[in-house]
Amino acid sequence: MAEAPENLPSGASRIAQFYPDIWNAFAALGQTCSEAGPIEGHTLRLVKLALAIGALSEGAVHSHTRRALAEGVSKDELKQVALLAIPTLGFPQAVKALTWIEDITDPSSGGSRP
Repeated sequence: MAEAPENLPSGASRIAQFYPDIWNAFAALGQTCSEAGPIEGHTLRLVKLALAIGALSEGAVHSHTRRALAEGVSKDELKQVALLAIPTLGFPQAVKALTWIEDITDPSSGGSRP
C-alpha cells in the first residue's frame, strides 16, 4: 500500500494533495506491480530499496527504508543492500546510499556512522 500523503516527501505530497487522481493511479500501479509475481514481504522491500539505490533517488531510498523498518526489516539488512551496491554501482554511490539509509535508521548520527 502507498504511503499516506502526510508521510510523503514534499514533492510527492503536493502531487497527492493537488492531483489525487494521479496519485491514486500511481499508487495502484505500484501495488499491482508488487503483486505481479511471487516476490513478497522482506524480499520485495529489499528489492525496491535496491532499485531506489540504483536509480540514485535519495527520496525513494528514504521512503523504502521507512517502509522496510515498519515491515520489520532490520537496519543491518537495509545497510547490506547499500554495501551490495559497491561492485555494481561503485564505492561512492554505495556510500551515498548508506548515508541515505542511515538518515532514517540512525538519524542522530547524521548518516556518518561507519
